[in-house]
Amino acid sequence: MNQKTFTKLTYGLYIISSKLGDKFNGQIADCVMQITANPATIAVSINKNNLTHEFIRTSKVFTVSILAKTTPFKFIGHFGFKSGRAIDKFNGINYQLGSTGVPIVLDNTIGFLECELIQSVDVGTHTIFIGKVVAADLFNDAEPMTYDYYHTVLKGKTAKNAPTYIEEKGGKDDN
Repeated sequence: MNQKTFTKLTYGLYIISSKLGDKFNGQIADCVMQITANPATIAVSINKNNLTHEFIRTSKVFTVSILAKTTPFKFIGHFGFKSGRAIDKFNGINYQLGSTGVPIVLDNTIGFLECELIQSVDVGTHTIFIGKVVAADLFNDAEPMTYDYYHTVLKGKTAKNAPTYIEEKGGKDDN
């Protein structure tokens, strides 16, 4: 099987956030998709080793903040290559709380979806969280960041816990 075929699937780049008690966490994700329009539902794929997974599984709420194409690489790295177990990812980040109490990232985003978990599907290393959209809004009409742009223009790498991670020949990590 040619693993590079999967890189031709189209993706955006998002920050998935959740809460656990009074703590917040967020991570970069590329696997987000709309499931239905009425009622509005979406699905996100999160690695079981990620702190965000634990937060969503426990709190049953999450947000998807849609990154703008102009998002700086350093900002993506802050949410994508650092662990919420080691740092407070929301320290110094502009955000607002949604109706579920989950942060909606305002920096470098064009809009958001806020969800309540209605189902989860175990798919081995990841869980697909399916959420009913309880709020959504656009902040501006900027162009969204795509995963292809992140890789081809920004020369970004894929984190090992990402659903789209493909191990390099020789076992070298991509992060």
